Amino acid sequence: MSNQIPSLGAVVRKISNYLKIKQKFDAIHTKLTDNGRFSCNWSDRLLIFGEDTATTSFDTHYVYHTSWAARILAQSQPNLHIDISSDLRFVTLVSAFVPIDFYDYRPVDMALSGLSSKQGDLMSLPFSDSSVSSISCMHVIEHIGLERYGDPLDPRGDIKAINELKRVLKPGGQLFFVVPVGGSARIQYNAHRIYTFDMISSLFADLILDKFALVTDDGKYIEHSSKSQADLQKYGCGCWLFKKE
Repeated sequence: MSNQIPSLGAVVRKISNYLKIKQKFDAIHTKLTDNGRFSCNWSDRLLIFGEDTATTSFDTHYVYHTSWAARILAQSQPNLHIDISSDLRFVTLVSAFVPIDFYDYRPVDMALSGLSSKQGDLMSLPFSDSSVSSISCMHVIEHIGLERYGDPLDPRGDIKAINELKRVLKPGGQLFFVVPVGGSARIQYNAHRIYTFDMISSLFADLILDKFALVTDDGKYIEHSSKSQADLQKYGCGCWLFKKE
């Protein structure tokens, strides 16, 4: 935690911004009430700055990788899809058209039609060998074993988790796998690992790569990408669709 005292300039700017917004409020607040349709008091203020931008920003990793997987599932239409700890927005939306069982180390209390939420440990998945025909684990593996989410320290936790995903995948089944990817392998402790394309290829050498999409460092989405493009990134988002013979 930082104990630095704000500079005089920062304090002056903060006071100046406060006075400007208060002055603007005093000038327009009676108009905002729309002849009494709403109350509008300074005591109810919730000041938000920086959203008056020319375009709308978004988290490219999470918007694009979930959209990529959702579109594939909309086409493949499995009878049941298993998701292991991916983004909640993904499972809640996709469960509107594909039934989903969602498993998380920290179970979520959520009730929606088409969606079942359950507790599960990626190091020991509650499925028999070769029993799951459609499964996803997206932007998850890079965290395993780094203690970020209360899981124990395990430098090879990601490899153990990947082996579990492969163990439960049924022949002919599909596995959606997403992790950060770049030209060099490194850990940004305690947040995540960043993999190379070759590392993932080696870890999944016994599966078939069906599709690979990429979100680049500058936020561009490449639906049909390649190793050479992945190697150019520092912190890209790699989206692999694997299938089991």
